[in-house]
Amino acid sequence: MSERLEDIAAAMMRDGQGILAADESSGTIKKRFDTIGLTSTEDARRDYRELLFRSTEAMENYISGVILYDETIRQKAADGTPLVDLLKAAGSVPGIKVDMGAKPMALSSEKVTEGLDGLRERLNEYYELGARFAKWRAVIEISDTTPTWNAIHANAHALARYAALCQEAGIVPIVEPEVIMDGPEANHTIDRCYDVTQWALNTLFDELYTANVSLEGTILKPNMVIAGQQCPTQASAEEVAEKTVKVLKACVPSAVAGIAFLSGGQSDEDATKHLSLMNAMGGLPWKLTFSYGRALQAAAIKAWGGKPENVAAAQRAFTHRAKMNSLAARGTWSADQEKSAA
Repeated sequence: MSERLEDIAAAMMRDGQGILAADESSGTIKKRFDTIGLTSTEDARRDYRELLFRSTEAMENYISGVILYDETIRQKAADGTPLVDLLKAAGSVPGIKVDMGAKPMALSSEKVTEGLDGLRERLNEYYELGARFAKWRAVIEISDTTPTWNAIHANAHALARYAALCQEAGIVPIVEPEVIMDGPEANHTIDRCYDVTQWALNTLFDELYTANVSLEGTILKPNMVIAGQQCPTQASAEEVAEKTVKVLKACVPSAVAGIAFLSGGQSDEDATKHLSLMNAMGGLPWKLTFSYGRALQAAAIKAWGGKPENVAAAQRAFTHRAKMNSLAARGTWSADQEKSAA
């Protein structure tokens, strides 16, 4: 294999660019389409992804990589061009979601992500289809009794096994140990999130080391340190940025190729603002950028509404959010720019 993992990761972490998560499962994208009254057919899903991938300004200037779903990496645009080729032509690295979702653990209320069976063969096929990076998401829940060591360790171990298989196949792994911010617990404070995030990250990097995973060819996709949505005390944007940078400095080795945050249920603008504040701090050993799904797409899908005549409007909405997050990846976003560019 001619491509070095480090070079692929560097292309994904280009200055001022980030990763579009377009890897919604069939069930998830159906929910998105339900909000605009659109039936989720294969052609509708193709048309929607195509309008994003043909957003020339966004894709060429602000998006360095795109996470695809199994269906999408095999699809062709309406004119017969493989969607992967659209991404390559725009300078974006094609990637692929390879996990099979978070499933209930035995004798537990917690979840572990499945999908290791047959993964080596699937990765080899995805490489031939054009994927050069992959993503695997673990889900860590906060409550009075969770997470447990069993769930933290099981998910970290699976992430490490996945990452090793990716690198064997010439594919850069994105490792995503997400401490989720939803749920009914009022005690999900920002400090509780900090402690659990620290635990999850420390365990993950222990497992990556044990599995001989090269950190220089690995990208971390973490949650931000933030209070749960049901917590009565919500932290300021400055505290979110400060605590997130603190936990990263405490847990993440400097050898990691880069950090691309998930938005995790934050509003579009909050996800952008928090990222910008972190980058404005400076003095970090890794680049911090975005790997957003809903926070990049929500405005676009609303503007599109499933109607061909709205494609240009949807592309403008997508480009706007991509540009705002590009500014955030440089630490130069401001609320004034948000309004003036809208």
